[in-house]
Amino acid sequence: MKLPEEGSLLRIYIGEQDHHKSKALYEAIVIKARELNLAGATVLRGIMGFGAESRIHTAKVLRLSEDLPVIIEIVDIEENINKIIPFLDETVTEGLITLEKVKVIKYRHS
Repeated sequence: MKLPEEGSLLRIYIGEQDHHKSKALYEAIVIKARELNLAGATVLRGIMGFGAESRIHTAKVLRLSEDLPVIIEIVDIEENINKIIPFLDETVTEGLITLEKVKVIKYRHS
């Protein structure tokens, strides 16, 4: 797959403990992105953060069971990104979703 120079970056901010059916929500989102043949998805686990409720989530040793922040990033053209939006509307009940234009410098695979 070749991406044009102008793309879109979709970011989904959720909690590590968020689930959809029997899967972690971040896993369900990545699997859905793959099913939709999006260019790629990456899951990032935060070590500290807070959201709309202003509750601090942290990975400090004494609080390992906390619900740490997770960010899923998906880059593709906006038309393809729009294919996953209905799934996100259905599954992301708490969190933040952003979309921004990005300049794709290089996208290669073997």
